[in-house]
Amino acid sequence: MKSLWQESEASKCKDELDMRVYTSRLLGSDPALVLHGGGNTSVKIRETDITGKEQDILYVKGSGWDLATIERPGFAPVKMDHLLALAKLDSLSDPQMVNELKTHVTVASAPTPSVEAILHAILPFKFVDHTHADSIVTVTNTPGGKEKIKEIYGDSVVVVDYIMPGFDLARQCARQFAEEAHEKTVGMVLLNHGIFSFADTAKESYELMIELVTRAEDYIKSKNAWVVSENVQQVEVSPIRKELAQVRRDVSKAAGKSMLLCSDRSSKAMEFIARGDISKISQQGPATPDHVIRTKRLPMLGRDVDKYVKDYKAFFDKNSKNTKEPVTMLDPAPRVILDPELGLLGVGTSANDANIVLELYDHTIDVISRASKLGEFCALPAKDIFDVEYWDLEQAKLRKGGRPPEFAGEVALVTGAASGIGKACCEALLAKGAAVIGMDISPDVETVFDRADFIGVVGDVGDEEQVINALEIGVRAFGGLDMLVLNAGIFPGGCALSELDLKTWRKVMSINLDGNVALLREAHPILKNSPKGGRVVFIASKNVLAPGPGAAAYSASKAALTQLARIAALEWGKDNIRINVLHPDAVYDTGLWTEEVLEARAKHYGMSVADYKARNVLKAEVTSKDVANLCAEMCGQLFAKTTGVQIAIDGGNERVI
Repeated sequence: MKSLWQESEASKCKDELDMRVYTSRLLGSDPALVLHGGGNTSVKIRETDITGKEQDILYVKGSGWDLATIERPGFAPVKMDHLLALAKLDSLSDPQMVNELKTHVTVASAPTPSVEAILHAILPFKFVDHTHADSIVTVTNTPGGKEKIKEIYGDSVVVVDYIMPGFDLARQCARQFAEEAHEKTVGMVLLNHGIFSFADTAKESYELMIELVTRAEDYIKSKNAWVVSENVQQVEVSPIRKELAQVRRDVSKAAGKSMLLCSDRSSKAMEFIARGDISKISQQGPATPDHVIRTKRLPMLGRDVDKYVKDYKAFFDKNSKNTKEPVTMLDPAPRVILDPELGLLGVGTSANDANIVLELYDHTIDVISRASKLGEFCALPAKDIFDVEYWDLEQAKLRKGGRPPEFAGEVALVTGAASGIGKACCEALLAKGAAVIGMDISPDVETVFDRADFIGVVGDVGDEEQVINALEIGVRAFGGLDMLVLNAGIFPGGCALSELDLKTWRKVMSINLDGNVALLREAHPILKNSPKGGRVVFIASKNVLAPGPGAAAYSASKAALTQLARIAALEWGKDNIRINVLHPDAVYDTGLWTEEVLEARAKHYGMSVADYKARNVLKAEVTSKDVANLCAEMCGQLFAKTTGVQIAIDGGNERVI
């Protein structure tokens, strides 16, 4: 592990808190040290309050902040004298401790201080760094891990047996540090948890962390236990979208809500899953208790969700008997799935959560594989894992949680997603919490949104193979499909029927109709497995209800598409899939309405372009966003008992009315 310190960057820091931000970000930038909100850093600063009184303040990382992106407001300023007084108490419950921390910050808007604030306070150094370094967790999760740590560091670190984070850990660390630390002490290792470094300058504390972790890495390498997999390429397999959708349905049922499944089929993941001892080695527990809130105690092997739920309930029943306060069982659905065909699956109510699970377990694979080569992987006992998962502070967070977005844990596919109505539909669905698969013939679809819950797939809806490919890619990304928006289409320039050539006719029919037939057919078994029931919205046209001259191919294709929707509504109702149709008109902020097309349509009506744009009853401008918002609503609870309907969104058309 190499130091990332750059004097040129450090010189830009204006004060000690700036320096604290800088080195915290250096630590957070390396996932082998810190993952997704893990780790803690602090700095002690002497300040003068508004009355002129000087006091020592501990600036410690606040709850909800990530070291990789932390800024000055991410550090909570807590009064040192109170923290040191708390450290001398004989007992303090964790809820009481959090209350004391929150009520003794000097800035009302500060985040809740880390539960390790007291621990940081009792260490007699200005800067304190704490990480969950993979190499440290690897060594301590083996038989004789404590002895191995002493072999690596000698007496230069204080070694503390595992205690759950909180007041008891801080008190034990204070006791051991007072008894064992000496002038050459440079760190502290918390078994099965992580490592601390400390110094009077940010640079020294940071570089001590790098040095200490490097020594652990070198130890693992010296035992020929470092290499996990030399090949991390994606492994190709036959289509798995139907199987993924079925597993997602079962997991969502167990969770009592829709869940996403994000997949990793790299050779590293597949090699781990294929291990002959996978049924033993993966069932020991997580690499560190810090991961259990997101990954649960154990991954699910294979696809038997019912068995996993049964085992989880037994785990809960056994360990909840001895809790101080009654606890309610969390949803028993797995968060990690290991399947020899489907690969490593991360489960979450959002794509971001599911991807975090994948990353955490990717590091767990490293820890388990290396620990096995050092002798054996040994996680903490189940009771310790349970205590973290059902920690009263975590329970309080869950009780405090707000109402999730309407489409949380759900997946939508939108065709023609790179622009116009399609892009607006993606935005509307994303805003309601859905993960979205966008398909478009334009390469722009790959970059139209830069976020974890969107994947853009280049493809022509008129090409059956490309339609199937888009579905496969999308389902592998998110686990299934709940909503389908058939939006892609073309509107050729105005052409009289007497002049319409078959080439143009066939092209329009291929894109506006034929491609949708293939997509509907292939999407059906996946929509059928939607936890809340599938939904399809057809974006047709006012021309179905009131066709105009010069648009024979377009009008006929959209009329046929509407008839297709009616048949689908009749056939798929038994599968709990509802089908509805939108007929937009006068939506001019789309790619279909080029200046050429506008001029041609206006000419057919004997109007100017300006008059043509304002030809609805309400004289209202209908935008892509208007259509998209109605489309999203039709996928939601408001239309839960509606199928087979056609709704015009056109500002009012006299011929339709």
